[in-house]
Amino acid sequence: MFNSILGLFSTDMAIDLGTANTLVYVKGRGVVCNEPSVVAIHHDRKGNKRVVAVGTKAKAMLGRCPTDITAVRPLKDGVIADFEMTEQMLRYFIERVHGGKSLVAPRMVVCIPYGTTEVEKRAVRESAESAGAREVYLIEEPLAAAIGADLPITEPTGNMVVDIGGGTTEVAVISMAGIVYSRSIKVGGDHMDDAIAQHMRRRHDLLVGPRTAEEIKIKLGNAIHDGSVRDLAVRGRDMVRGFPRIVTVHSDEVRAALEEPVNLIVEAVRASLERTPPELVGDVMERGIVMTGGGALLRGLDICISDAVGIPVLICDDPQTAVVKGSGRALEEMNLLASLG
Repeated sequence: MFNSILGLFSTDMAIDLGTANTLVYVKGRGVVCNEPSVVAIHHDRKGNKRVVAVGTKAKAMLGRCPTDITAVRPLKDGVIADFEMTEQMLRYFIERVHGGKSLVAPRMVVCIPYGTTEVEKRAVRESAESAGAREVYLIEEPLAAAIGADLPITEPTGNMVVDIGGGTTEVAVISMAGIVYSRSIKVGGDHMDDAIAQHMRRRHDLLVGPRTAEEIKIKLGNAIHDGSVRDLAVRGRDMVRGFPRIVTVHSDEVRAALEEPVNLIVEAVRASLERTPPELVGDVMERGIVMTGGGALLRGLDICISDAVGIPVLICDDPQTAVVKGSGRALEEMNLLASLG
């Protein structure tokens, strides 16, 4: 009863604390924020640190900062790598959502990768509490993704979800509100960007930054040949002469650059199916595999996985927000969150 009364005066929220982006869902309002998980820090001569930007503004500084400012990403491979910067980032998002008007600290549901250790869970809780949360609930990303994709996870049937984030890909088979089998690999959108940047160095002797590599992925990235060839003029620094140079990159070579991370994702799905109970595999064959996360938007990845395992693969509506929407639904329906353990 007391928590219900407090809830009337606080802005309860769910947060998808991702390696690449942080999304915030506010109870009764939906998704209100989607910004890069980046913090820019100013270092003075005495060694003191001060946050100067978070999110979109901080990402714009990547690779463009003066010597006294550093833009960092406080999460790596889905887990907290920098406790202090994660707390600062969470504080920024809480204050932005509240607008300084809330009388009571919020309850918060935070997504975590499946298999997160107790030490890592404690770090997430402490970061959220230090940033101003009244209560912190944790939900595993595969479950949140499945809820956000409207899968019937509470029924005694098998549902397979493949959530491809910035730092990790999580493959999970879910039944009766629990994870029957899950496999997590440290391959995601960031690793695709790295593969493209390495390709540009090897093939074109051109150095490009992470933002340019991401742009190439978004505009030219593909997992299978669809009969068309697209190209893009890419600016970077010539590794031999050190001067700026422009090269034309084709979608076929980008597909070749992405072959390794794509194959690792396909293999993770295949291995998960091999370890899933036969009855649940039958359900998955009937219902299909559902893809969520920003990586699901890579052209042809759904077809590539389907061809490899012989099961239909579906991309959920708005895959980038599936995890935070699922967390938000759990926030709205606390009995659902309780059933997830």
